Amino acid sequence: MDTKDLAERIAAGERRALARGITLVESGRADHRAQATEVLAALPRDRQALRIGLSGTPGVGKSTFIEAFGMTLVQAGLRVAVLAVDPSSARSGGSILGDKTRMDRLSREPAAFIRPSPSQTHLGGVARRTREAVALCEGAGFDVVLIETVGVGQSETVVAQMSDLFLLLLAPAGGDELQGVKRGIMEMADMILINKADGDLKPAATRTCADYAGALRLLRKRPQDPDGFPKAMMVSAMTGEGLDVAWADMQALMDWRRQNSFFAATRAAQARYWFEEDVRAVLLSKLETRTAKAAMQRFGTAVAEGALDPATAALDMLSTLDANFGDGRVDPERDSP
Repeated sequence: MDTKDLAERIAAGERRALARGITLVESGRADHRAQATEVLAALPRDRQALRIGLSGTPGVGKSTFIEAFGMTLVQAGLRVAVLAVDPSSARSGGSILGDKTRMDRLSREPAAFIRPSPSQTHLGGVARRTREAVALCEGAGFDVVLIETVGVGQSETVVAQMSDLFLLLLAPAGGDELQGVKRGIMEMADMILINKADGDLKPAATRTCADYAGALRLLRKRPQDPDGFPKAMMVSAMTGEGLDVAWADMQALMDWRRQNSFFAATRAAQARYWFEEDVRAVLLSKLETRTAKAAMQRFGTAVAEGALDPATAALDMLSTLDANFGDGRVDPERDSP
C-alpha cells in the first residue's frame, strides 16, 4: 500500500480513501498498524474539527437526533462526519452496524460522511481506534465530527477524552433509569438535551428538563465552564425544534473556551491520556504471544489445581514476562501470536 498516496487522497477529501483509511486504523494486524501510523503522520496538522461526543439511554433517539442535527449543520454550510459505534455481541463477536440505514437523509448528503464501527471487546462506549478515525476525518477537512457511543453507562464517558463537547441525550419522563449512572456521566456532560420534546411528551420533557437543570446546579463547578454551563435544554429530532438554539449554545461555549485557553489545554490533556492508553495497550499485547500464552496456561493450571495462589502466580507470570521481554525486544519467530 502506498500510504503517502492514501494520505494525499484523504487530505483531498476523497470519501473512498477516508473509508479505506478508517478500515486500516481499525485493523489489528501489525503491518496494518505500521501503515496506519504512516498515514496519520502524513496528514495535514493544521486542520481541526469540532469534536462532539454523544451518549444516551437506549431508545432515546440518538440516531434520529444525529441525522436531524447533522442536517442542520450541513444546511449551515458545514461538512459533517459521523462515527457511530455499534455494540458487538459477547457471544458471536458480530455487530449489526445499522446506524447508517437509520440516517437515510444525512447519508445522501455530499457534505456528510457516516461510518459505523463495531465496539468489539473495547469498554468505554467507543471502539479502540475511534480516536484515530477522528484524526482521519479532521485530516479530510470535515468541520464537525459527531461521535456516537454504544449507549449510556458509567464506563461510557471515554468519549469525553476524545471530544471537545460531550452531549448527554435523555428522554422525557425517564424515571429512575439513570439513578445508578447519572452522577458519573452527568459530571462529564457539557450539555444535557431532553429529546422528543414534542406532541404529548412536551409537558413531560419540560418537567424532566427542569429536574436536570436543578441537578446540574448541585454539581461542583468546573473551571472550563462559563456561567450557565453545563445546561439542560429541550430539543425535538422529529420537528427540529431547539436544534438551532442548541448549536448556537455549543458555539458560544467553544468560543469562550478558546478565548480562555481551555480548548488547547483540553486537547493537550487528551493527547497525553491516549499516549498512556496506547502504552498500556502495547503492554497488554505482549500477553498474546505464544510464550506468554503458554506461561498463562501453565500458571492458570497451577492456580486451578491449588498448587499456587492467584497473587503468587501473578507475580511469577510478571517475572516471566520481564525475563522474556524486559529488554523490549521480541523474537518474531518465537513470540508471534
